[in-house]
Amino acid sequence: MKLYIKNMVCTRCELTVKSELDKIGISYDTVKIGEVGLNRKITSEQRIQLAAALQQNGFELIDDQKNELIERLKKSIIDLEHYSDEDLKTSFSDYISLIVDDNFISLNKLFAEIEGITIEKYLIKRKIERIKEMLVYEDLNLDEIALKMHYSSTASLSSQFKNETGLTPAHFKKLRVTRNIIPELN
Repeated sequence: MKLYIKNMVCTRCELTVKSELDKIGISYDTVKIGEVGLNRKITSEQRIQLAAALQQNGFELIDDQKNELIERLKKSIIDLEHYSDEDLKTSFSDYISLIVDDNFISLNKLFAEIEGITIEKYLIKRKIERIKEMLVYEDLNLDEIALKMHYSSTASLSSQFKNETGLTPAHFKKLRVTRNIIPELN
């Protein structure tokens, strides 16, 4: 059995969810971004406890099929940005359709209805947040980041970064180093 959890975006989120599962005494096989593989069904009381604990940590237990589909889609985007260093052999829309097993056009319409933005806008926002992390915490130059994040060029990455944040990647990194904080740009 699987549970789907909204708002999980990193390994720290996974650790938090594992901790909450352990506190409640829910036995699990796997905890990945957006989902938990359970050893056995949980009771309704455990489900209520888990939902409350997750909510206190900024997560949400998903019950609705549409929301579950959207979370699977988000998970596939996060997996692509965090764990895939290889170039896509297909278009992004085809990749999403294959992973989520649904038509991209209907997925995009549903995504926009539930999240208020298109999949493309969500992807851009996620990529920019990941680039910020890489600029601050990883020892990569801009060419390496552009390649890792599937940009056609460093100029393309820089242009999109500036459009979204108002800063160049170099200026963002300089601000981080001089202030020792990550500026809130949204």
